[in-house]
Amino acid sequence: MEFGTKSGNPVKTRSQCIIVGVYEDGQLSPTAELLDTASKGYLKKVVARGDTDGKIGQNVLLHDIPGISSTRILLVGLGKKDAASGSKFSQMAQSVIATLKNIPAKQVLCSLAETEAGDNNLYWKTRKIVELFSAGIYAYTDMRGTPPKPHSKVEKVDLLTDKKNHTITRRALKDAKAIALGVAIAKDLGNTPSNICTPTYLAKQAIQLGKAYASLTTKILDEKEMAKLGMGSFLSVGHGSAEPSKMIIIHHKGGKPKDPPHVLVGKGITFDTGGISLKPAATMYEMIYDMCGAACVFGAMKTVAELNLPINVTMVIAAAENMPSERASRPGDIVKSMSGQTIEILNTDAEGRLVLCDALTYISRFKPATVIDVATLTGACIMALGSVASALYANDDTLAENINAAGENSLDRVWRMPLWDEYQPQLNSAFADMANVGGREAGSVTAACFLARFTKKYRWAHLDVAGTAFRGGGAQKGATGRPVGLLVQYLLDRANVKQH
Repeated sequence: MEFGTKSGNPVKTRSQCIIVGVYEDGQLSPTAELLDTASKGYLKKVVARGDTDGKIGQNVLLHDIPGISSTRILLVGLGKKDAASGSKFSQMAQSVIATLKNIPAKQVLCSLAETEAGDNNLYWKTRKIVELFSAGIYAYTDMRGTPPKPHSKVEKVDLLTDKKNHTITRRALKDAKAIALGVAIAKDLGNTPSNICTPTYLAKQAIQLGKAYASLTTKILDEKEMAKLGMGSFLSVGHGSAEPSKMIIIHHKGGKPKDPPHVLVGKGITFDTGGISLKPAATMYEMIYDMCGAACVFGAMKTVAELNLPINVTMVIAAAENMPSERASRPGDIVKSMSGQTIEILNTDAEGRLVLCDALTYISRFKPATVIDVATLTGACIMALGSVASALYANDDTLAENINAAGENSLDRVWRMPLWDEYQPQLNSAFADMANVGGREAGSVTAACFLARFTKKYRWAHLDVAGTAFRGGGAQKGATGRPVGLLVQYLLDRANVKQH
């Protein structure tokens, strides 16, 4: 789907469908008012006879309206005007793209950026329309033997604007297209099955990304190099697999050479059987998504490069496959991390933290401004927060506030969880410096406390996205692309990119 802008009189504009809105009280959006006047009250008659009451999700398709050059009008329910918010605006936009997919229109004119969205400005509304429309038509079809027919006929969406707001709309359009691209790549990587998406596959994708943008440089560490660095914890996870582990590093040099980078770290377990601590079979197929943290930092890096943000950003992916075999780590094994701290592996299914701890130690050499790691780390996080919010842990209050603000702006929300010292004793080990699990209580918290032991040299936050990065459930399963939107918004804020 392509996006563009169009100005001029919407009454005379020729399109296959023009999208306008109506509130619950019957009030029409400004463009809808123009069309209603030109059609001698046609739209108000539709509302008066009860074809729509303006609630979000109630969209009415009208054909061949007298006095209107467009062949169709999609009259969209906007909800209550005095209760408008960013969240409700997004719900409305999602309902619109769901309706558009069933309309045989190739070219569409959208005027919804003029409608209410609480305190959110034109830039935000324009960006959200493009991001949500793009997400609404996404489909992963690479593995189909016979390519399916496109499930949407819409090829071009023009955003109605005027000369006064043209610059803002174009900037929002540029940013949104780059974010949508990053989200789509994150979804593609997440949805690619594990017989294809291996650590080596991720490394090759990173090399290709590095070649595509002048601002990027890529480095891949293999198992021999990781062994020389002392990454015994990381390497223990992949011991049982025939697939070699990789550490993937990409640097975006958009700022001054000496500016410290903002670092994104992604858990990249390309398949997680649980190892010797084998997972239940019924939903093990969902463990192709155990690398969604890696997929999302990759997608965010794609957007950063596409926008050429004027800051330095580094992406690190800790990629491994967790399999049971005669070489696999066993419960009770003790391994030595790159930091020099030893870890007793009580449960081989708590492997994400074992790769992340060495990655988090490695990145201290970059003297980062901030660090955010993203991981589908614990089932306990799903029990606590479900699929609505990602869990946020941080060792710095300002960093946590900045991430929370980015989540609210992008509607990719987080909820801050405790990282208190009182939880640390749960990780005590009889024989090593720490255990890799802390028992049944507060599983997401103790996992974050484990990682905190390796992040004392810099400002760090951890996002547990086990409940938000993918949807399970048979044919409805799929990667969501979260939290690409949050990460990019956080970096846009750090770059002080104008968003008005």
